[in-house]
Amino acid sequence: MKPLNSRAFLQATLWGFAMLWGLSAHAQTYPQKPIRLLVPFAPGGSTDLVARIVADPLGKLLGQTVVVENKPGGGGVVGALEVAKAAPDGYTLGLTTASSAATNPAINPNVGYKPLTDFTPIINMVATPNVLAVHPSFPAKDMAGFLKVVRANPGKFDYASSGTGGIGHLQMELFKTLSKTFVVHIPYAGAGPALRDVVGGQVPIVFDNLPSAMSHIQGKRLVALAVASSSRVPELPDVPTFKELGLEGVNRPALYGIWGPKQLPAPLVAQLNAAVKKVLQDPAVIKRLEATGSRVVANSPTEFAAQLKAEYEVYKQVVDAQKLKLD
Repeated sequence: MKPLNSRAFLQATLWGFAMLWGLSAHAQTYPQKPIRLLVPFAPGGSTDLVARIVADPLGKLLGQTVVVENKPGGGGVVGALEVAKAAPDGYTLGLTTASSAATNPAINPNVGYKPLTDFTPIINMVATPNVLAVHPSFPAKDMAGFLKVVRANPGKFDYASSGTGGIGHLQMELFKTLSKTFVVHIPYAGAGPALRDVVGGQVPIVFDNLPSAMSHIQGKRLVALAVASSSRVPELPDVPTFKELGLEGVNRPALYGIWGPKQLPAPLVAQLNAAVKKVLQDPAVIKRLEATGSRVVANSPTEFAAQLKAEYEVYKQVVDAQKLKLD
């Protein structure tokens, strides 16, 4: 390779400075209009709640409104697909969940996007425990008893989920793989109907997001057996984590992050990451998030990218091991 002469070196240096200045200027002028934050689920759920808690203070910090738009469908796929197809200008972002980024793409290669290459991870905001729970009529009230009962009766008991490919489905399948148990999957059209039928006694078992199940557990309409959380949940001090029970692989809290389309400029990613982190340091925001059972994570784009990769790989292994297919 021939060395650059002084003229070429000067041109290359000036070009490099121009690029850096242009990116910096872009970041300094962003945003100049409202930002869309697409939530890939219907209003009222945990994903929507987290998005709305963060969106208003984030908009005030950035100087432009952050508009939460619900784009439900396909267990998070419809909203994620719209983010993937958006222009990489920072004005269309998405609320990231394990369902849209890992479990659904793992079971359905035809979702229309590649979760690890068609997006720009920005930040994982919070981690929210999931919980394995049973109806009070179930003949066991702790994990040891539960395992004894289901192992003695393979295929006798059903569990409800929000639908095939959702986090509740694949996390329960992960549990089945690691615990060497077999219970039958009953998919529903959403977490709400699934939870309602378990509380009503039509189905005995559910693997659900803790904020949705908490009131039923506290009201003794459900019995919590274990939580997928880094530590015990203060509101449920007697309920162990899966790690404590020797099932560390199941100990995967739900994630709620923000991503954008691929090729989102690095200065915008850094600006958005810093702004969201600042919002997540606000005691009022922390209090509202923790009231849902969530715990602030606020990691870097690189850390979030690695986390999404790990989630996808875990659930792809579950799909292959259990030979799962779309219903």
